Amino acid sequence: MAKHSVAMGKKRWPIVLAAFLSVSTVTVLLMRPTSSDSCNMKHFGGPQQDNQIRSSVQVGNAASSPLHFMKSKLVLMVSHELSLSGGPLLLMELAFLLRGVGSDVVWITNQKPAEPDPVIYSLESKMLDRGVQVLSTKGEEAIDMALKADMVILNTAVAGKWLDATLKDKVSKVLPKVLWWIHEMRGHYFKVEYVKHLPFVAGAMIDSHTTAEYWKNRTRERLGIKMPETYVVHLGNSKELMEVAEDSVAKRVLREHVRESLGVRNDDLLFAIINSVSRGKGQDLFLRSFYESLQLIQEKKLQLPSLHAVVVGSDMSKQTKFEVELRKFVVEKKIQDRVHFVNKTLAVAPYLASIDVLVQNSQARGECFGRITIEAMAFRLPVLGTAAGGTMEIVVNGTTGLLHPVGKEGVTPLARNIVKLATHVEKRLTMGKKGYERVKERFMEQHMSQRIALVLKDVLQKARQ
Repeated sequence: MAKHSVAMGKKRWPIVLAAFLSVSTVTVLLMRPTSSDSCNMKHFGGPQQDNQIRSSVQVGNAASSPLHFMKSKLVLMVSHELSLSGGPLLLMELAFLLRGVGSDVVWITNQKPAEPDPVIYSLESKMLDRGVQVLSTKGEEAIDMALKADMVILNTAVAGKWLDATLKDKVSKVLPKVLWWIHEMRGHYFKVEYVKHLPFVAGAMIDSHTTAEYWKNRTRERLGIKMPETYVVHLGNSKELMEVAEDSVAKRVLREHVRESLGVRNDDLLFAIINSVSRGKGQDLFLRSFYESLQLIQEKKLQLPSLHAVVVGSDMSKQTKFEVELRKFVVEKKIQDRVHFVNKTLAVAPYLASIDVLVQNSQARGECFGRITIEAMAFRLPVLGTAAGGTMEIVVNGTTGLLHPVGKEGVTPLARNIVKLATHVEKRLTMGKKGYERVKERFMEQHMSQRIALVLKDVLQKARQ
């Protein structure tokens, strides 16, 4: 019996290790797709569409993958940057999926710092190890690759600058086979020099209906251009992350390890926000809500386990003004023993295994999709999210989590929701279970592969024409 336990433990350790090393997008569905002359959106995320696909496609090895038709196809991917942010990591994940079915994949990063960057070196090494060729931004080799490629995927709106800068007079030859993958919701991306070629590409792929509608309206009203055929494709969780999320031993090991490193007890309640630290992600408002929740608990004399806030995505090496503000607030409110800052990381699984509730507090228009939201739901965590952007299309308010307004007016509602989930254990667990079921129904890697496969088929057909 002891030998059997040891053997099982040895089998699980690769899964635990994968949790620390896997590429996970840290970074966005109930609105109906609409179509008009300026934006014909195809939706590949609804349950009816998914059922039709599942009945005809078996996901497994390369031959049965919905992307199998991409075997031997040459795909050029152009990303505006290579970093630990959501857009580049998501494109990398697609690159690995295509490599898995035998595609030839070439990667170009449009903007790189002048000095060597350890993050870029690490990510490029990961791609090279997986058979993805990495090219320089400009030069004849990049032009030749764009002309030879069966498909060119531009990642984010800013990548549009690469077209004229590199291809120059050959842009028109490449546009008919360009798929433009857009993740942004910020107004400063709407510049003609970025997106002037957008109406002439084969298609645009966007992560949520909210973002697609925003782009359709904004390009028409502000820039006087129309969107190409637009595909709404919801994202899915990687198989590696799901393996960890569904392995109770792996989760327990990770939970114990992370909690010990943070200096918190097993029965303490951890509310975490996992995003790159910036004002748009709302860490400042989250910490205000957390402080207010502690005051509410004290006023009501509630007997609860100790509450802690975890901010994953910190970067004190840059000493940004915003990060300094966050840490100053924590000191002023004397809650240093309750708030934990964790540096940004690719490995989010250990933190998802160790916390009790995810807070998705993105501000303004919210997240385009918010991959971390479905990753948290895979770990059976309830989500406290802003009622904006793609979060509203993922979280079912009152069922898989609770939504609150953006901005300062959301501080008190979020504080009350924190107290509500801290007080009602059964509600917290039920919401987590419902979230996991929703992920299994809609937000798995095979779902995303099936949706993307339909888009790529359309783009290939247009390129041939």
